[in-house]
Amino acid sequence: MSDSPARHLALQGASNFRDLGGYATSDGRTTRWRHIFRSNHLGQLTAEDIAIVRALGVRSAFDFRGVEERAAGICVVNEITVHSLPIEPTVVASLRTELARGALTGPVALELMRESYRNYVRHNTHSFRMLFGHLLQDRAPLVIHCTAGKDRTGFASALILHALGVPEEVIAEDYLLTNRHYKRDVSSVSDLPADVLDAIGSVNASYLDAAFEAVGRDYGDVETYLRDGLKLGAAEQTALKERYLQA
Repeated sequence: MSDSPARHLALQGASNFRDLGGYATSDGRTTRWRHIFRSNHLGQLTAEDIAIVRALGVRSAFDFRGVEERAAGICVVNEITVHSLPIEPTVVASLRTELARGALTGPVALELMRESYRNYVRHNTHSFRMLFGHLLQDRAPLVIHCTAGKDRTGFASALILHALGVPEEVIAEDYLLTNRHYKRDVSSVSDLPADVLDAIGSVNASYLDAAFEAVGRDYGDVETYLRDGLKLGAAEQTALKERYLQA
């Protein structure tokens, strides 16, 4: 029986709160447990949840939500300093445009999701660059999140694991864990067709693939994106690994 900590912490007010620790890297090390967490937003935590997060020692949150999203769900853990790295959501507006045209289908929604991931690379690399700047300065434990903790946070988590040397197939598995743990909230879009809700309320391997395809088109490969897009040179990558990996 494994004596590793739980990867998913079953909080009542945050269904997708997970630990990025325990993943083996290509150089034989392992990502540190209880250093970097990924989550959906922290605005609905219960008193019991807050006690758990406090016991983890989390003092910093890196929040990819846009302005209105942040206002609708302010972090309820007073000790946590929130750093805003805003990436405004675009998918729902795009869906409603297609709905008004009478052209919204499940496949259209899937492609809009993929396009939003491509745009993380095309238009929002600066926010991910800022995240890595914080990771090199800020002492763990820390949490990164957006609203659902699945798309902006999913791509950020994949970048972190890539930078630490975790194999691609393991990164993909971590990304897809959202479909096991995230409790979908479609209250604001419940008028959309069921297959559209499935597309936007879950993660799909093709979404993350689309982001990394955009990396390949714009930068050539992930290593060049880390170096030129995220400004992680050899020294920064070494420092990141020393901080967040263990032998």
